[in-house]
Amino acid sequence: MFAYLTDPARFVEWMGIGAELDPKPGGAFRIDVDGEHFASGRYVEVEPPHRVVMTWGWEGSDQVGPGSTTVEITLVPDGAGTLLRLRHTDLPTEEQRTSHRDGWVQYTRSLAALLPIHGEVA
Repeated sequence: MFAYLTDPARFVEWMGIGAELDPKPGGAFRIDVDGEHFASGRYVEVEPPHRVVMTWGWEGSDQVGPGSTTVEITLVPDGAGTLLRLRHTDLPTEEQRTSHRDGWVQYTRSLAALLPIHGEVA
């Protein structure tokens, strides 16, 4: 499960069409979401197999620029599956919070279709 957060080939199975990931503290990432929108930032904490914290933002965005927000993903064993908790903080407006929450729900559903997980997005 953890590899879906750190391995580029597995990452794009649930989000994006391309990913450059350097999953270590201070390592950069860049995700080509759809050929036009690119998310980028840096890994802050990488604790296999349970937790990833990264800065997050959108290239070309005035409101949520690269690395301007924080995403924390925690994986907790739960019976035969895994509970995925995703928390995205530092978003500047309610509109941005809603937009990102909707996006994360969409992408975590894609991940859940691949793996036995259930999730919480905050």
